[in-house]
Amino acid sequence: MNQIVQYVSIAKAKTNLQKLIRQVEYADEAVAVTKNGVPAAIILSLDKFQGLLETIEILSDKPAMKSLKTSLRQAQKGKWVRHAEVFGR
Repeated sequence: MNQIVQYVSIAKAKTNLQKLIRQVEYADEAVAVTKNGVPAAIILSLDKFQGLLETIEILSDKPAMKSLKTSLRQAQKGKWVRHAEVFGR
């Protein structure tokens, strides 16, 4: 996801909520909503939110992370497994 490129006040967010929702849905952007000039909340698409939850779930799964790290080390060393060895075709 791209970094936050737009900051809007709560008042502006209230006035332009529908436009902001369309923007985060279609432009792959997150919008920060500010309170007294300080970021207080983020508006992002449901897809991005679900992706973040999935990422957190994967990162908190110790066996999965260990397997991923092992695979990355093997790939960096050029240790590849052929498709047929994995899937039997």
